[in-house]
Amino acid sequence: MKLIEQYLKQPIDFASYQERVNSIHNQIKHRKGPGSDFLGWERQPLTYNREEIEKILEAATYIRTNFDILVVCGIGGSYLGARAVIEAINGIYSKDKLEIIYLGHTFSPTHTAQVIDYLKDKNFAINVISKSGTTTETSIAFRLLKTLLEKKLSKDKLKKAIYCTTDKEKGALRQLAVAEGYPIFDLPSDIGGRFSVLTPVGLLPIAGAGIDIKAILNGAAQATSDFDNPSLEHNIAYRYAVIRHALSKSKKVEMFVTYEPQFAQLSEWLKQLFGESEGKEGKGLLPTSASFSTDLHSLGQFIQDGTPLLFETLIYVKHPTLDINVPLTPSDLDELNYLAGRPLSFINEKAFLGTLDAHVSTGNVSNLIIELDKLDAYNLGYLLYFFMKTCAMSAYLLKVNPFNQPGVEVYKRNMFHLLGKKGF
Repeated sequence: MKLIEQYLKQPIDFASYQERVNSIHNQIKHRKGPGSDFLGWERQPLTYNREEIEKILEAATYIRTNFDILVVCGIGGSYLGARAVIEAINGIYSKDKLEIIYLGHTFSPTHTAQVIDYLKDKNFAINVISKSGTTTETSIAFRLLKTLLEKKLSKDKLKKAIYCTTDKEKGALRQLAVAEGYPIFDLPSDIGGRFSVLTPVGLLPIAGAGIDIKAILNGAAQATSDFDNPSLEHNIAYRYAVIRHALSKSKKVEMFVTYEPQFAQLSEWLKQLFGESEGKEGKGLLPTSASFSTDLHSLGQFIQDGTPLLFETLIYVKHPTLDINVPLTPSDLDELNYLAGRPLSFINEKAFLGTLDAHVSTGNVSNLIIELDKLDAYNLGYLLYFFMKTCAMSAYLLKVNPFNQPGVEVYKRNMFHLLGKKGF
């Protein structure tokens, strides 16, 4: 993986940051900073429970053998990481034998009713993911899904169709799972939701989708080692954090850009990771996203000539999973024969390079490029850890706690009051 910095429109004084980075690195490593109780993800790729991984693989094999659909029931970090990985690797129109559906991340009555109706005659299992078991969106969806399954399956069969990922000691979901005999996977108490993709929260759905979770963990383990040195000369996760901090003094928005529609959910994961970690005390970049070339026909004009409030971070994969060539046609009415025989990867690359030049040289927009040779399980594990390590450093550079989300609790209190929940 490479971090390409040559398209930045302002110089970055890395030397002026090194002392602060050294101090924050020690805070992270020794769990001394704000929110340090939730730094378990930092060493987790090296210290994870090997027996639990085998348990996950065993459950995934059973699900893939006995069901047609796995419904991942969760919100925020409880589903975004898994969905990002599954779609990035398998694509949006996967031919895998197990269909993955997501529910519990919205109150939309139409969407929820359509999913429940779709599942009525289907053979499906549930992976419900909630640390507390009382997250409203997830709990409503799980109640609907469980009610549907109870009409179809005996109690004994339910025990092999419902998988619970929750707090390892307490909570409503754990209490239910123990009482009903559902398989339980533990969410470590020192890892918060948006940093949990490399735990059973993400790994069970990912394994269910037929993706090699050991390769993901191996990639993350390599990243753990690579980013254990605070030197800004060598640590690209920390370099990226410093660049973000320096650019935030004049820019307010970071736009994550990809050139593959199947990476859209990776951008959604990044928006939660950075938005919920940094957006506090009137600080933080607004994380947004675009998929090119699609969004060049909508947002491209603004990026090029609009209010100069953003910089772009491109996640560019050199070699796509699949490719297809442009055919030759006798009439050439669309004037595309000059591209006949060319793979779309070639055209996509030229669109990337042409856009990059336009935005940087003409639009004066700073661009960072995170370049990967290919996006397989190993490289994606590496990339996920890279972003988590960057996020922790970025938030601490802003002097905010990366691991809480006090603003989120305000809307919940207001909603519960309006719904008439006791105590609100």
